Amino acid sequence: MSYDDLRKGRYSEQQRAYFVTTVLAKREQRYFADFSCARCVVAEMRALHDDETVCSLAWVVMPDHVHWLFQLGEHMGLSAAVKRFKARSAHRVNEHLNRQGALWEKSFYDHALRNDEDVPGIARYIVANPLRAGLVEHVGSYPLWDAVWL
Repeated sequence: MSYDDLRKGRYSEQQRAYFVTTVLAKREQRYFADFSCARCVVAEMRALHDDETVCSLAWVVMPDHVHWLFQLGEHMGLSAAVKRFKARSAHRVNEHLNRQGALWEKSFYDHALRNDEDVPGIARYIVANPLRAGLVEHVGSYPLWDAVWL
């Protein structure tokens, strides 16, 4: 399946909450195991929150991927917002690592939340990802996550 096939039928709705997952182009690289490198990604998520492209609800940066729960703002569609995040974070990470080339896979996974879905429950699922992956024994021990409910 091509990237264009994944985008067919993708519809974004302003003010809708989305659960987005995007992974590194080469997952074996695990660039975000480097705390400073991961903070480059966090800075770009916060920039999109600060300029009201999205309203971040919860996120976690794993060594080779990112889970992000946000409400889409008024000014940009989902694909454009994720594209902006990936482009800006790739630029920062590549600069930090003194490297060139693609950082992220072209595609991303998204789930538009329905009104009846348990948004705080999805946020708990997201921030518990490092625990399930065996990276830490307590969620609070992992430094690369946040949720608005804290």
